[in-house]
Amino acid sequence: MDISKLIKLHPGYYVIAVSGGVDSMVLMHLLSVHHHNKASGVKFTVAHFDHGIRDDSHIDRALVGEEATRLRLPFVYAEGALGPDANEESARDARYAFLNSVRDRVGARAIITAHHHDDVVETAVLNIMRGTGRKGLSSLKSRHDVLRPLLHVPKSRLKAYAQANGLVWHDDSTNTDEKYRRNYIRHSVLGKLKQQSPKDYDKLIKLLRRQHELNQAIDQNLDVLLHIQPGRTTIRRQDIISLPYTVAKELVAEWLRSNGKRLLSKWLVDRTTIAIRTAQPNTEFLLDSRSKISFGKHNVEFVSII
Repeated sequence: MDISKLIKLHPGYYVIAVSGGVDSMVLMHLLSVHHHNKASGVKFTVAHFDHGIRDDSHIDRALVGEEATRLRLPFVYAEGALGPDANEESARDARYAFLNSVRDRVGARAIITAHHHDDVVETAVLNIMRGTGRKGLSSLKSRHDVLRPLLHVPKSRLKAYAQANGLVWHDDSTNTDEKYRRNYIRHSVLGKLKQQSPKDYDKLIKLLRRQHELNQAIDQNLDVLLHIQPGRTTIRRQDIISLPYTVAKELVAEWLRSNGKRLLSKWLVDRTTIAIRTAQPNTEFLLDSRSKISFGKHNVEFVSII
């Protein structure tokens, strides 16, 4: 596998998220070739966020800055002060807030991250433990604003590339701390499964791949059903009533997502689906402090409150 051929970008400016670990250092090295190829029409800024969780995090920043300079890539960074007790969610939110600010500042098309195949599997298992729906089994993917070109590449392949090209990286000491649930999954769940039962690990990979393909097919059909609705914020009640309940829930969830409701609980989707089927006309259902749905005789309207 020539991983450089997996990276296909439209001409424009991009922000590379580089932590200093082997994955992102490989990504930066791969993209530097495109940056200096005038025919590619792409340019990059390297962005590093120091969370302020570890005492030695300045080592990562120095490493990334030196390598970006060697590769003749613009480099920016920011320092956080999250402290050693920061959880995964707050660290992620702070990092993406910084990356999005850099993207806006330089007018970039998208952020590029070094998420790889092992991350895909870890995220799926993490979401299973959280009680995910079908989308949680294939949630780590590229979007228009965040590109992840290495999702089909295993970490072992990235490390081999780094070693073959003499790259230097710094392993984050918190990656072995199993107080973080992702690390627990990486080492105590998936790590042991790989060692003790490689065949079962391969079965898990195949299952996730099939689920990804199934999700794509389901989403395409849901898009068709949404496309024939009266409007983006309007859905016909009869369509929700006539569909099997499990299918109706998927359509309602996709309709809510299309109106900006990204964090959907099973409870909210269930309540909304039942309400669309049974609520009296000229009544309302409050989704949260920012939005509600209004029921007519034939249609339901999504309404933003603020």
